[in-house]
Amino acid sequence: MKTSIQWTDHMAFASVTPSGHEMKMDAAEEVGGVNSGARPTELLLNAVAGCTGIDIISILKKMRLEPASFHMEVEGERADDHPKKFTNIHIHYVLEGDLPEDKVVRAIQLSKDKYCSVSHSLSANITASYSINGEKGEKDL
Repeated sequence: MKTSIQWTDHMAFASVTPSGHEMKMDAAEEVGGVNSGARPTELLLNAVAGCTGIDIISILKKMRLEPASFHMEVEGERADDHPKKFTNIHIHYVLEGDLPEDKVVRAIQLSKDKYCSVSHSLSANITASYSINGEKGEKDL
């Protein structure tokens, strides 16, 4: 996979991803940006969640299960010193529908431990929890 990112002005960059989607990145105003795009660190958190979310939906569909709704709440902690990398990332998966807990847990674990290339590309400690139909799951993963 290859991509090209073009500096546009101030601290802003733009690219067209290999799959053909436009993406803009920029820094906060206090460091010279003009807030014309997402911060790269925001994109990283979204990439981890998106990668695991795609895995989980794919695995649940293979189990012949489909959530009525699904979203994720992601929190990232960063080191105080440069390079201020993410040290801990927690993803809480919120699912609704007729979903057996053991199947949801299995899908999350497979994504977390085996399939998600984005999370496996990071050195952060990544943890997960879940709720199904408003009930918090028994395990943290």
